[in-house]
Amino acid sequence: MTTAHVTCPLCEAICGLEVTLDENQQVTRVRGDEQDVFSKGYLCPKGASLGALHHDPDRLRAPLLKRDGEFAEVTWQEAYDEIARRLPPILDQHGRDAVAVYAGNPGVHNIALSLYGGVLYKALGTKNFFSASSVDQLPKHYSAGMMFGDPLAIPVPDLDRTRHLLILGANPLVSNGSLMTAPDVRGRLRGIRERGGRIVVVDPRRTRTAAFADEHHAIRPGTDALLLFALVNVLFAENRVAPGRLAGHLSGLGDVRELARPFTPEAVAARTGIAAAEIRRMALDLADADNAVVYGRIGTTTQPFGTLASWLVDVLNVLTGNLDRPGGAMFPLAACRPTGNRRPFRVGRHHSRVRGYPEVLGELPVATLADEIETPGEGQVRALITVSGNPCLSTPNAGRLAAALERLDFMISLDVYLNETSRHADVILPGPSPLERPHFDLAFYQLSVRNVANWTPATLPSEVPQEWETLLRLTGIVTGQGPEADVAALDDFVAAETARRSGLDVAVAGDRTGPARLVDLMLRAGPYDVTLADLEAAPHGMDFGPLRPRIPGVLCTASGRIELAPETVVADVPRLAEEISKISDDGLVLIGRRHLRSNNSWMHNLAPLARGNRCTVQVHPADAARLGLTDGGLASVTSRAGKLQVPVEVTDEVRPGVVSIPHGWGHDADGSRTRVARANPGVNANLLADETLLDVLSGTSVLNGIPVEVVPA
Repeated sequence: MTTAHVTCPLCEAICGLEVTLDENQQVTRVRGDEQDVFSKGYLCPKGASLGALHHDPDRLRAPLLKRDGEFAEVTWQEAYDEIARRLPPILDQHGRDAVAVYAGNPGVHNIALSLYGGVLYKALGTKNFFSASSVDQLPKHYSAGMMFGDPLAIPVPDLDRTRHLLILGANPLVSNGSLMTAPDVRGRLRGIRERGGRIVVVDPRRTRTAAFADEHHAIRPGTDALLLFALVNVLFAENRVAPGRLAGHLSGLGDVRELARPFTPEAVAARTGIAAAEIRRMALDLADADNAVVYGRIGTTTQPFGTLASWLVDVLNVLTGNLDRPGGAMFPLAACRPTGNRRPFRVGRHHSRVRGYPEVLGELPVATLADEIETPGEGQVRALITVSGNPCLSTPNAGRLAAALERLDFMISLDVYLNETSRHADVILPGPSPLERPHFDLAFYQLSVRNVANWTPATLPSEVPQEWETLLRLTGIVTGQGPEADVAALDDFVAAETARRSGLDVAVAGDRTGPARLVDLMLRAGPYDVTLADLEAAPHGMDFGPLRPRIPGVLCTASGRIELAPETVVADVPRLAEEISKISDDGLVLIGRRHLRSNNSWMHNLAPLARGNRCTVQVHPADAARLGLTDGGLASVTSRAGKLQVPVEVTDEVRPGVVSIPHGWGHDADGSRTRVARANPGVNANLLADETLLDVLSGTSVLNGIPVEVVPA
């Protein structure tokens, strides 16, 4: 028996795990690492399934090549030769934008894809880059970029010291945190109570987090920005604005006061479904707390006013003096900072060809990917590379996108499964399991509620190439070096560039290669006196302490101040103001929901996590009675985009007028090879999501508050 200590790569909580292997290198047990400096032994069902993922017989271990419509295993050389034969001619004949990229959520949990994906994307030179961010978190990047100058400078709740936590559209007891890296959220929320604090949840559903909270407000989906503006209104009206030490670092405070005037509690009460007196009390409770923090997540970002809601969350934290303050919303200081300049944030450097959406953070809204494939003309997307993504399940009007993929001239998928998306590919290139590759959470240490770091070496040897090598091999092909490109030379070039941007001599990293060399260089350039060797000597992680105030150093706006009223954000406020006078109809709207044993679509083929079909449409008893729906019966749910049938779950967990279907299911596509998932398929809620409904500023898809009709099937 041997024991390895690893960091779980399956969600944002980044828990430390203790993995036991027998003499045949079979995983026999996974449990929480009690010595981990951050998670201290906490473990969720996803982490416990790491062994099942490693041993999953459906996980691909060799490239697949489609011949006459059927996949066959081939050698790596055959796969690269096919790519070299078919991809460069498309680039040469139709230009760089003829090839699109879709990067999925698992890539941010993978250090090789995080560091080397950008090398391939830059070499491609395409403007048609899409990712899961535009069905998830892009509004928060947009608002942070406009307010603080850096789209990665996202304040996170200082959970371990706050005494008042206001949560909107988030369910961290199930998600384990999102844009908030915090293992054992339940324990941390319990700590708020032990300090005499209070937890308030705003959500259309009585989620697990809402049930745990001290109070729950069942808001109408899509109206969070109205509620947040009303809270701002009350703070000004009651002379409770107190930014404290931030006052000298603010620009636009008076503008926010004027913008908030129409959004009184009385004006927004009918639209939000929350009484004016409750809104006023919520605002004053925030102002009265010794310290407090407002936290909004996917329920606030995947709606028509996602960017405004994201902005107003941090406006409230500023106005109450709780931004950059212990117990408030603080900026983590990661040990390993990505290299690059600190120019002020910009958007709209180019626009999508068909619908004219502006670029945000280097990407276009995935809601328009099908348009770019289907619409003829210069710049039409003719080839697609998906990197650990499953957009046929996770993006709006997924049925239309699946049909569009069939029209491509060529498609490559980097994926460990033959799934609902990769089944459309011509070549599938697998990668190692999490236990066969090194791991470092480049993204999530930048969102952590405590400054920590941990490096996980590969526990087991891999029978497939590391993904950084695969990405560099593809880079060689698209840059004209062919399938025999010198991967070592390309890696040396990447390392030299990383060292140059870090102000270091690449030689300081010694004879390391791949992600280890890049991480070592970035650690050496980081804020702590630490190297990769130090982390290697600390298998349970290194603790750099609680979050500390970072303003003004974190700011990189042109003014050097916090921009409370960014021009582009302010320009969208009149659109929100129009919502005040709209009369709510009696129609139903659809929202999503999370499961503790699920992470979007990519954890559903593991038997320990597949305990029955949890894919139901939740309906309030009053709506069920009115519509003739029965618990356990089938309902037909229809939107502008599509239609599906789903079992009914009658429950008062959802407010009247709202129905809920979980995200990431629908594993019944012909040609996929995921036996466990296909035995528990559920339904694809994104067949109902409307690709024409977006947050105007960020281009993020509306996945909460979709108008639907529900009738007995």
